[in-house]
Amino acid sequence: MAPSDGRPSWTTKLKQYFFSSTHRHLPGEGRLIHKIDFFILTVCCLSYFLNYLDRTNLSNAYVSGMKEDLGFRGNQLNEINTCFTVGYVLGQVPSNLALHYVKPRVFFPAMMVVWAGLTMITASVSRPQHIMAIRFFQGIAESTTFVGTHYILGSWYTERELGKRSGIFTASGLAGTMIGGFIQSGIYSSMDRKHGLRGWRWLFIIDGIITLPVAAYGWLVFPDTPGETKVWYLTQREREMAVERVRISPEKERQKGVEEQKSPLSWVFVRKVLGSWEWWGFVMLWVIAGETESFSTNTLLALFLKSHPTNEYTVQQLNDYPTGVPAVGIVSTLFFATLTDFLGGKRWIVGYFIAATGICTSVMILAAQYGLVQEGRETAVVMAAYYWAGTVYACQATFFAWANDAMRWREPVFRSVVLAGMNLGSNAVNAWWSIVFYGASMAPWFTRGMYAMIATSVALAVWTAGLSYMTRRQARSITRVTDAEDGKSPEGSSRSERDEKGTGSEL
Repeated sequence: MAPSDGRPSWTTKLKQYFFSSTHRHLPGEGRLIHKIDFFILTVCCLSYFLNYLDRTNLSNAYVSGMKEDLGFRGNQLNEINTCFTVGYVLGQVPSNLALHYVKPRVFFPAMMVVWAGLTMITASVSRPQHIMAIRFFQGIAESTTFVGTHYILGSWYTERELGKRSGIFTASGLAGTMIGGFIQSGIYSSMDRKHGLRGWRWLFIIDGIITLPVAAYGWLVFPDTPGETKVWYLTQREREMAVERVRISPEKERQKGVEEQKSPLSWVFVRKVLGSWEWWGFVMLWVIAGETESFSTNTLLALFLKSHPTNEYTVQQLNDYPTGVPAVGIVSTLFFATLTDFLGGKRWIVGYFIAATGICTSVMILAAQYGLVQEGRETAVVMAAYYWAGTVYACQATFFAWANDAMRWREPVFRSVVLAGMNLGSNAVNAWWSIVFYGASMAPWFTRGMYAMIATSVALAVWTAGLSYMTRRQARSITRVTDAEDGKSPEGSSRSERDEKGTGSEL
């Protein structure tokens, strides 16, 4: 039943949100969405799943015999991760700019083939230094997936559709993290010493092989962007509709058309990006938020168990127990991505939740370290804290969706560079952050890292507040411009009319 003021009830909103194909404004829009959902998300999610499977399998291999076989010492595992991160950082902006010169249908699969080959080569190494060189180039190849996909998603989906798709995409990477432990455990028990190869070497071979069919699939079906797609499964009318759905206001459309005629590789463009509040606001947001994921991305639970002060764990336990962290991350990511879509794009609420989580989980681990919990329950408290910390993964989908929402009125190349800059800034900091605060030699307690996490979480809450103010102010400004172009003032529009504008593309 609708409220007395004429606004739809929560029940009606839920029905519209989850069963929205009958609420489309354009005939056939629901069918178009189903098509692009299937082909875009299958390619991107499979790619990201394999991307993360490759990244996390290094840690799985480390605790499954690679450390002893190759003679790792000190923080060499962190140094390898830093080599990967340096390559990953260097590839961010160039890879997203490349999407404006090379079709995504060609570029994404080509990079997958490159990293698949490098993954298989890793099986032949004999020293940690060999892996450092391989992972550097692997970082460059894998840098194309995350920010490139967020650029593609922002090109195809409206503001009310974007969060869920970003969440599904991000969850696929976490699935790679989670399943990687089970895969390594299974390979270790079934293939260790087969044909003279250790189980951890077989892991890299198998990981590389299964990437190749996905690359071929992407080359066959990926739809590029709405303005240039020529895929066989979309009709001409659906291609036109794809462009129409994400069209911005007429004045901004004209401005964007003029700006797109210019090459992005110019000092004018660089000054425009670096002089914008979106660049500094969202890059710094992800620099801070990216480090709130440190407990999970640095596999601290696995290192805690590997270096446990009293208990000894089997290889299978070392691989299986940490899989609960990405499992929690998957649930959290999908929940918050869907929730913030339903609430009209209020992505900022995730910033406050993550800040609270970072503080609480750090305090729990410090309490266990200093004997402030019941004797004998220290391990349970630490494991609970690391599992809870997995919810922080929710910020990946929601914060990149937030950036896409805020820059929807900007030209595509501007948006792609800022999205790439977000990941560039985060990984540039993480290249040294993980060594300073979460080095493998600091296991099992990572005391310095606990205090760093508390400080980072407080900073995230403050930055979220400031950025939410800026995005609201911009939204009001764009609304005034749009209303002026429509020939009416914001004050002259009824609330129901403005609500309808904001939810016309609900999904």
